[in-house]
Amino acid sequence: MVSAPARRELVRYMIDKGLSERRSLRIIAMSASAYRYEPAQDRNCVLKEKIIALAQRHRRYGAGMIYLKLRQAGEFVNHKRVDRLYAEAGLQVKKRRRKKIPLADRHPLERPTLANQVWSMDFVFDRTAEGRSIKSLTVVDDATHEAVAIVPERALGGNQLVRILEQLASTRGLPRAIRTDNGKEFCSRAMLTWAHARSVQLFLIEPGKPNQNAYIESFNGRFRDECLNEHWFTSLQHARVVVEAWRKEYNEERPKKSLGGLTPAAYAKTLIQKAVKLTTDSKAQCY
Repeated sequence: MVSAPARRELVRYMIDKGLSERRSLRIIAMSASAYRYEPAQDRNCVLKEKIIALAQRHRRYGAGMIYLKLRQAGEFVNHKRVDRLYAEAGLQVKKRRRKKIPLADRHPLERPTLANQVWSMDFVFDRTAEGRSIKSLTVVDDATHEAVAIVPERALGGNQLVRILEQLASTRGLPRAIRTDNGKEFCSRAMLTWAHARSVQLFLIEPGKPNQNAYIESFNGRFRDECLNEHWFTSLQHARVVVEAWRKEYNEERPKKSLGGLTPAAYAKTLIQKAVKLTTDSKAQCY
């Protein structure tokens, strides 16, 4: 079927060749009103340009937010028109898909028999007096229950996490494995590369199942209850001093019922003595 603009052009051509307008319209089977029709100018051109400009400035705004920005600027327009023009311009925001992390082998939560076999790591959040956040990395030895490290920072990424672990390697040594959740810092390229180079296994718990990392979750509860909730930090440096003092007290002075009333540091010494006794006793393998 020939479009209306094409038929108008054909009528004009026939008129130029000498035919009358009435006869040309009769041949083409077109009405005079349709021939003389002048398409109205698109009244949405200006609005469409504003929508495109806002979408280019705020790249993650959808049609609803663009509509609110127009209203904020004093542009009273129907939200349906904004939705239609937004879609016609192809401005739909693409949803960012969360990075899929390959499922690692699941490891049961077993109590190690020696220090530095398995560490557990997690983050605990708090705020200083001015309202700025503190992100504390907590590291616990699963065998001795020692707080290996608590590092408060404003922000912690994969590269900073690797630097902290390297510092711990120089003072305490590294574990055979580290158990964490699926946080972006623990699954970062820097962390994976470091673990491979250092021959440290990474045990990832299943998403939404913190009970699979129970040792660090239990420690974080005590850390928040006995330290974070008991102090009002005026600055990051203040938080570092208080947290480090509490960590030393936790390791060396705080007895734990699950360790037979010993402190984590004292219990770690008993594990060392037990390991030495087993290696020197020739009949140890019989028991």
